[in-house]
Amino acid sequence: MKTSSLLAVLGLASQTFADPTWPSSIDELEEIMFQTKSFRSRKFADTVDPCSNEASGPGRQNAAEWLRTAFHDMSTANSFLKRGGLDGSLQYELNTGENKGPGLKTTMEFMAPFISSKSSFSDLVAMGVYTSVRACGGPAVPIRAGRKDATGRGSIGVPQPQNSVQSFRDQFTRMGFTNEEMIQVTACGHTLGGVHSEEFPEIVPAGTGVDGQISLDGTVAVFDNRVVTEYLDGTTKNPLVVGPSVQVDRHADFKVYNSDGNVTVEALTDNDKFKQVCKTVLQKMIDVVPAGVTLSDPIKPYEVKPVALQLTLVEGGRALSFTGYIRVRTTEIGADAIKNVVITYKNRKGESECGSNGCTITTTVQGVSQGFDDTFAFFPIEAEISASTGVSSFVITVNYADGTKKEFDNNGNTYALQDAVLLQMPQSCVLGSSGALTVTAAVRNDRVSAGASIDVSYKIPQSNSPVPRLMSASVALNKGDCAGEYTFFTADWTIPGGRAYEAHIDVKNGDYVDAFKTAVDVGGTCRQFANPASCGSSGGSSSSTAATVSETPSPEPTASSTTTSTTTTSSEEATPTVHHREAVGGYRLVSCWHDYENGIRALSGPQNVQDDMTLESCMSFCDGYDYFGTEYGVECFCGNSLHDSSKEAPTDDCDMPCGGDKTEYCGAGNRLELYSTTATRTTATPTATPSHVETVGDYALVGCWTELQGGRALRQDSTSSSDMTNQKCAQYCGQYRYFGTEYGLECYCGSHVATDTESAPLEDCGKLCGGDDYAFCGGPSRLSLYMNPDIQGGDPEQPLTVGNYTFEGCYTDSSASRALDDKRTAGSEMTNEVCAAFCEGFAYFGTEYGQECYCGNEISEDAQGKDSTECSMICKGSVLELCGDGNRLSVYKRKEEEILISSDA
Repeated sequence: MKTSSLLAVLGLASQTFADPTWPSSIDELEEIMFQTKSFRSRKFADTVDPCSNEASGPGRQNAAEWLRTAFHDMSTANSFLKRGGLDGSLQYELNTGENKGPGLKTTMEFMAPFISSKSSFSDLVAMGVYTSVRACGGPAVPIRAGRKDATGRGSIGVPQPQNSVQSFRDQFTRMGFTNEEMIQVTACGHTLGGVHSEEFPEIVPAGTGVDGQISLDGTVAVFDNRVVTEYLDGTTKNPLVVGPSVQVDRHADFKVYNSDGNVTVEALTDNDKFKQVCKTVLQKMIDVVPAGVTLSDPIKPYEVKPVALQLTLVEGGRALSFTGYIRVRTTEIGADAIKNVVITYKNRKGESECGSNGCTITTTVQGVSQGFDDTFAFFPIEAEISASTGVSSFVITVNYADGTKKEFDNNGNTYALQDAVLLQMPQSCVLGSSGALTVTAAVRNDRVSAGASIDVSYKIPQSNSPVPRLMSASVALNKGDCAGEYTFFTADWTIPGGRAYEAHIDVKNGDYVDAFKTAVDVGGTCRQFANPASCGSSGGSSSSTAATVSETPSPEPTASSTTTSTTTTSSEEATPTVHHREAVGGYRLVSCWHDYENGIRALSGPQNVQDDMTLESCMSFCDGYDYFGTEYGVECFCGNSLHDSSKEAPTDDCDMPCGGDKTEYCGAGNRLELYSTTATRTTATPTATPSHVETVGDYALVGCWTELQGGRALRQDSTSSSDMTNQKCAQYCGQYRYFGTEYGLECYCGSHVATDTESAPLEDCGKLCGGDDYAFCGGPSRLSLYMNPDIQGGDPEQPLTVGNYTFEGCYTDSSASRALDDKRTAGSEMTNEVCAAFCEGFAYFGTEYGQECYCGNEISEDAQGKDSTECSMICKGSVLELCGDGNRLSVYKRKEEEILISSDA
């Protein structure tokens, strides 16, 4: 088949397959949703009972945990800025303190095997909502596909039990929910499961409840409105409404339900209406996605669907074995209402001349499958097609027992099926223990000049997530023997990551592909191709040797034998080997280099991640820096010096090919492929002088900041160490928006900076870090202050830095005498970022009254500085920021260029 995405509009009226054996996200997720509970099923509801009371430990329900996972992942979204949402970032946020307990982690571990290039983790989380709700008797929540997984942690901001009612309102407003929807989604989410003592001992004291859990309503594993009716009639035992939570102000459900005087919950006393409301509001919850994500229409089951189609060269090369199934939806009629299914195919030229066996295949039902709402019958395909005539497409006719029939022709497009390149399952093999893989493909003789290759999609573990990372590699296949109408191509490769059976393989020949073949379907033994016919012959036999002679996969290939390539111009060319490149532009290879030892980066300048990483793209990204290094095949780091704790590693440690160039190495896990403008093989001594590090991971330098008299600018957490570094402090404070180092040894964290602190000259922060002689870590009563703009503080705040501007203070202003009077604008989307962009080039900008923006190169003498608490009006365009007040201007000043010294201590 030619490569094309399956953009099927699901439903009876428009079931169009662009390619029946090239599944899209929609196609793969359609099977996970509907093809369950019996024949050919490998889906969620067959693997575990979502409503089990012992799902992931005593007192726990999978259904409740799957619902919580979706909400926790979505709830840090900022609908105003189109950031976050259901994007899978939760996998990197399990240590933030907002996501407690084992349930989130076990949910992710359960879903991990289903992740593929066609089913993202975030789509599976959405699928978990459908499955958990439906399995427990709730409505069928519509699911749309197309979510993209985040590659790192997002903002904090999951609602916590101790929050005030106003905080809850602000958080849900940030997510895009009204007060009514906040109440509805809370009730719908809390109709299953309970609260556990292990995570919330102040709400469920140790020794209380059943197995350490108190249920949220009387039907813990049933999706119904008891959570509402029990609350209203006073019989509830919901620990978030009654009990110890009241004394410690953690009765969160009561705060939410009562936030409108119980008006919304009283409208949910009818169980049918409750379910309908939940269907709507839970769909809205899972449809909150970041900017750049376009979701499909809601997924519906296909009426007729080709499943697991495969062509295999057999009979010495004279015939093609055609196998698979036709799946027919039988929800309204039952499987016994169908007499048989007939497949009518066209030959390779699109004609109806198929040899002595004709062009039709008739099949009867073999098995059935049942989902929550639909039933399906499976009709097996087991036929042989002449290799000389081949196949190009087919249509399906369903013949009913009452004598009627219906033809399915893919909306007039027919179902495409190519025979140019085939994965030879019998001659291929994989060992799950080592990942050793042998792939054999059959390429039609008239297509041999285009060569053959495979794309392997596989998973590797992540140290900061229970979910594996999806990777891909391209491997060129080597030309082998000819058998009849086809020629064999083969290659050995090792699937990394320890999850070989979860890999998927695409076999390519020019524009044709035999796609998305699951490695678990490949056997453990490579069988010899029996009795190959002479080349070009469709009859007779031949004594020529088999194309693949190995009985088991080859041993793990070495770096020289594991050759990867993204393109091949001729199948007979030698595949280029992966190598360490000695020079890139003006940089020379230093060596393989240790990185992230004890959480410290060897290069602490800017960093970048891209799936198509090359040495050239990293060099370009790090233009102007003395060093650059690639890591893990897809990561890039820059710097002007190497941290003194880092050291050289054996060259062989850097053994991962670049994501965008499989012929060159780009480091490995915690190993940098290190390049320098002055590198030699024998030395790489740090040469930089101490400096103020501009960026530390996702944090950017705000500046030097004063501490309070008798208090702290950052108050939420702290630590100290004789070997303190900015990197170590950033890691310690990773869940907070701000961190600061002080006096070389101290580290402070916070979601906000105290309002009565202010900026100080950068030279005041001149104390060297205890663990880094090349970076400054504050000074006496002075913080080297850093901010991660992607982490929201929760409550509204005055950002200390906006782009290249730093907060100067709160100033008086009036229409008679403007503090800044060179340029102005106003609007309902106003934020400090919007104003900064409008005032680009000016020395100052200021926001006022939540929606006004002023620019200027100097502050009027009439303007007086006031306490920053007088600038307390929320920006119209963001509930998380403050934009001045009435006659009060939040003023920002452009940073002096010379203070932004790029350095890498």
